[in-house]
Amino acid sequence: MPESSTVRKPRLASPARWRTGAGVALSAGVLVLVLGWAAAPGWFAGGDPLTGVPAEKFRGPGPGHWFGTDNLGRDLYTRVVHAAALSLTATVLAVAIGLVAGSLLGLLSGAVGGRFDGAVMRGVDVLLSIPELLLALALVTVLGFGTGNVALAVGVALIARFTRVMRAEVLRVRRAPYVEAAFASGVRWYTVLLRHVLRNAYAPVAALAAVEFGMAVLAVSSLSFLGYGATPPTPEWGSLISEGRNYLATAWWLTTLPGLVIVAVVLATQRLGRVLAQEGLR
Repeated sequence: MPESSTVRKPRLASPARWRTGAGVALSAGVLVLVLGWAAAPGWFAGGDPLTGVPAEKFRGPGPGHWFGTDNLGRDLYTRVVHAAALSLTATVLAVAIGLVAGSLLGLLSGAVGGRFDGAVMRGVDVLLSIPELLLALALVTVLGFGTGNVALAVGVALIARFTRVMRAEVLRVRRAPYVEAAFASGVRWYTVLLRHVLRNAYAPVAALAAVEFGMAVLAVSSLSFLGYGATPPTPEWGSLISEGRNYLATAWWLTTLPGLVIVAVVLATQRLGRVLAQEGLR
């Protein structure tokens, strides 16, 4: 009998792949929206975040006041949108400080080696033994109040993680044949470090920066919640939660909705960071 011809069915994406793609798209959408709040808050909330209407205080979430109003009649959605600029600016500065300083230390530590490498790694071990939030709290206590000091304190607390990851990648890349060939051909050491070593070691560090961005949002908001951020009535995400905690029994939205915004941003950055890390390992 003649062999029956088989028709190949098109390969469909697995449910897990669909869920991953949907999660990444949703995470990217959340970050784009929040970055839009920070870049142009007037486009998303045209009201004044500092001016309220006493007759409308403690209005629940609904049309006209999507996040409700606070004890002074200020629209909470407007305050959350305008708070994104300060909160995300401090977060970006903190991650940038940790990324630049940690990458530089890790690059030099892995390239130089010897006693310098030992001294740097002992310092990294000490910093990593202290919880990042506790270390940032100790630093901001010394530096003083203000969003800039909060960003600096959180950034210094992040340096150790970036240093360790960069050093590990430098030690891996420096043994590659093309790096040894570059040294053997007489290329200057700093050129080799920048053109060959750093260029091929930054991918895991960039993925770590995406993950640490979410943790930095939490740290900045926590210090703002404790009163170390901007001076009231300037809104920040952490200070909004702190202001609303006295009205939990009667106005739950004052703490819950800003808190959900922080949770959404942290989860979105964590998801994208994991995807970047997986792509970097391929």
